Amino acid sequence: KVPERLTVSHTALQEEGLAERCVSVPIRQATDAEILLAHSEEYLEAVKKTPHMSLDELRTFTQQYGDVYFHPNIYHCAKLAIGATLQLVDSVMTGKVRNGMALVRPPGHHSQRSAANGFCVFNNVAIAAHYAKKQVLIVDWDVHHGQGVQFAFEDDPSVLYFSWHRYEHQGFWPNLRESDYDSVGKEKGSGFNINVPWNKVGMENSDYLSVFFHVLLPIAYEFSPDLVFVCAGFDSAIGDPEGHMCATPDIFAHLTHLLKSLAGGKLCAVLEGGYNLTSLAQSVCQTVQTLLGDPAPQTSELNGPCESALESIQCVRSAHKPYWACLKHTATRKWRSVFCIVQLLKYDHSSCLINLYFYFDHYEYTWYLLYSNVFGEASITLSYFITRDNFFEGSAEEDALMSLCSVIALFEKMKKQEVNFMEEMYVMFYLTFNAQHLLCTVYYYSQCVCVCVPPQGCSDVAGLMQAVLCLLLPLAYEYDPGLVLLARGPGSGVGKAAWAQITSLLQGLAQGHTLALLQEGEEEAVGTTAASLLGDPAPSLGPLGAPLPEDMEAMERLRQRLQTHWGLLQNAGEQMITASKETYSVTQMDNNILEN
Repeated sequence: KVPERLTVSHTALQEEGLAERCVSVPIRQATDAEILLAHSEEYLEAVKKTPHMSLDELRTFTQQYGDVYFHPNIYHCAKLAIGATLQLVDSVMTGKVRNGMALVRPPGHHSQRSAANGFCVFNNVAIAAHYAKKQVLIVDWDVHHGQGVQFAFEDDPSVLYFSWHRYEHQGFWPNLRESDYDSVGKEKGSGFNINVPWNKVGMENSDYLSVFFHVLLPIAYEFSPDLVFVCAGFDSAIGDPEGHMCATPDIFAHLTHLLKSLAGGKLCAVLEGGYNLTSLAQSVCQTVQTLLGDPAPQTSELNGPCESALESIQCVRSAHKPYWACLKHTATRKWRSVFCIVQLLKYDHSSCLINLYFYFDHYEYTWYLLYSNVFGEASITLSYFITRDNFFEGSAEEDALMSLCSVIALFEKMKKQEVNFMEEMYVMFYLTFNAQHLLCTVYYYSQCVCVCVPPQGCSDVAGLMQAVLCLLLPLAYEYDPGLVLLARGPGSGVGKAAWAQITSLLQGLAQGHTLALLQEGEEEAVGTTAASLLGDPAPSLGPLGAPLPEDMEAMERLRQRLQTHWGLLQNAGEQMITASKETYSVTQMDNNILEN
């Protein structure tokens, strides 16, 4: 429909200097056996005849299918599109490249087993998923529903298919009842088909991120794919005449970054739709930049999803609740045991601190923040951290002062852009430091997100990741920090893989400006942290089991309290939100939370 899609994308990649940074993978034609992985022999044989048909014969052949045009050269181009996609799969799965994007045409996600549809002849991604023979996640962010992919894997539990799309209560093409939220798959594949229907146009960045935080990512981490495909249709970007959405091209950098934390970074993006050539080219560049490891751009004005998006999110979560442990939680039981919460403390001068806390069966460990209202541009606020068990007692004041001075000096270099984040190190410090002095430097660097992992840690990885995905990330993205500070104390109990995941996910914030501080006794975490900060893919956590029910209930209670202040925490429509509202001030201290 828009043949210029490939040329403008490739030209933009060249002009931005991205093409020369990529490995160019030679393409080939797909074989009959490969096409038959997702299509019937009768359909393949029929398409094979199209190069030899007259114009009238092609017109007659085309009329038996919906919304597609056959050209004498389309069979050849379609085989090349499949072959290019499979070459990318081979390169990623063998480790020749870390990830990649296939710029192909014709697109594929509407094509079905025995029918062309929606300008798609063969289903590139469906064939590639069969070809990979792995546990596969397919994320379809095209504005149209990829019904061809859904139908190909409806009963297959090895493929998790996710699609958001214009639906408008079945009023938008392809006008299928099967595109609604309650089409969850069939038989063994029940729960492995996720449809998020957009029933209004004008969806923005906040709507897209909310769906990732509250639907896709929790389920995807529980599913634990070996390979991620993206049906990368950019008709879901602003300015597209088909999509009529308002999401800016930079949001695709963040969506790509979040998906890179899955499957050990093995991600294959395959071009689908896109009809505004300007936003298409910009969106392709944003996606490729993130695949190359460049920091995602700063987000701005994220304020929570619209009411229509919330209704869709609520419906999807309800439909999939029977199939996924991450969605099976209520807010009725008393909470206890291992659980991590996120507390927000807001201050003057646009400074904010987000702390990740952990509570335990036999041991409570809490960092309390004592602060004054004094904020000097050239001095540190009189703020410090103390612990209930005097954990830092006995630390040498001289060592603490040296550590503090070193971190302050590093902050200054970061503020003056003297540290090159694009090349070498996002910064990591391994110090013998006194954390109560160190963490007060958060004030010194305004708009900072601080994630603290204290001793004793969290033994429940499923619960930890739920808190990170559904609480910490929404809060942090909406806050839009200028720096992410990660602090890890000895004996945290958070394993290397989970720590790498947290570090990797948080680098989507603050244009990648991340400072990790490891206290003495955390030597084993140094290599893992450095690798994550340098862009190495985080190792897979494996299929996550069910989080502890009491942890999920406690997290839900906290989310309901905070969602009145932070829109990206919302995951249900107005009726449910109103029913759960409680008066709560985010400036209250820890003991108020504990009392509640």
